[in-house]
Amino acid sequence: MNIDRRHPIRRFTRTVAVLAAASAVMAVAACGSDDTSSAQRDVIDTLRIGVIGSSNVIAGPVGFAHSRGELLEAFAPLGVSKVEVFSFPNGPDLNQALVGGRLDVANYGDTPALVARGSGLQTRLVAVQQFNNDAGVVAKDPSIKTLSDLAGKNIGVPKGSYIDRYLQGALAEEGISANLIHLYPADQEAPLNSGEIDAAALPGVIPSVALQTFEGKGFHLVDSVYRDRPNLAGTSVTVSSEEFLTKNPEFAPIWQKLHASAVDYAKDHWDEYLQFELGNSKAPEAAVRAAANPDGYSEEPFPADAVELLTGTKAFLVEQGSIKSDFDLESWFQRSPIDKNP
Repeated sequence: MNIDRRHPIRRFTRTVAVLAAASAVMAVAACGSDDTSSAQRDVIDTLRIGVIGSSNVIAGPVGFAHSRGELLEAFAPLGVSKVEVFSFPNGPDLNQALVGGRLDVANYGDTPALVARGSGLQTRLVAVQQFNNDAGVVAKDPSIKTLSDLAGKNIGVPKGSYIDRYLQGALAEEGISANLIHLYPADQEAPLNSGEIDAAALPGVIPSVALQTFEGKGFHLVDSVYRDRPNLAGTSVTVSSEEFLTKNPEFAPIWQKLHASAVDYAKDHWDEYLQFELGNSKAPEAAVRAAANPDGYSEEPFPADAVELLTGTKAFLVEQGSIKSDFDLESWFQRSPIDKNP
């Protein structure tokens, strides 16, 4: 569908795109506070971590561990004395900073990470941060009850994300097409209320609990991973560049050990962990609690359920042409000597 240039949504999405681009440029520029490329430093000193969101905070059990000082303690033997966190609006923006050497490690969704690797960017998967991530589609119009009711209509979605992969997979399963308009979750409520978009595809996992937040505001659920399409669940991953990991061979084993202990602690202190996430979130408490899923975390760096989801996501992205060159998933995993068995 070609939208007329005078149409309000055209102006709205153009404004959002400009603001998003400016945000990404600012984030990349901020990463340049140390101009030395990630793989060129003899000592890491400042560990630079990229995340998705609007605040420079590490979410998840590793972020909880960092709040207790454990991340700095774990990496002190590698010369780390400071941790800087940089937020990006979406995975493709974060990829640019990672491969440019302005970040040492990135926490983000599986889809942009897989696309980057399939585009020839030399990255490695250090650990699965979270899996079985929920996503869903909400609408305001009560006549829109199922995904099929959105055939040919406008759906807002953050392009290049795991939410985008879920939506495209769901539409394909229903045998329908729709007009997908690139909008970040924070920018979808106004056009949804005005009718400029007919539905919004949103993440439903900590820390991005937009799906639960929109439901709390009265928008109704049309389709979701947990209710309708568990095979399209997303995965959050921790990725670094091959150059950085080659330069610092002890980094991945230390991160994986920290990840395991962080998940174990978070599960044993679940209420305390949720208070940590609530303190970092601007979302309503009910939305954060509704999205909380301890089964989405594993002490293992590459749990079998997550690998199965990643395999399906990669196959879909190859079929859709989003991954330009297929690759062996196992070769992407940065397995430590103690974790050589798939």
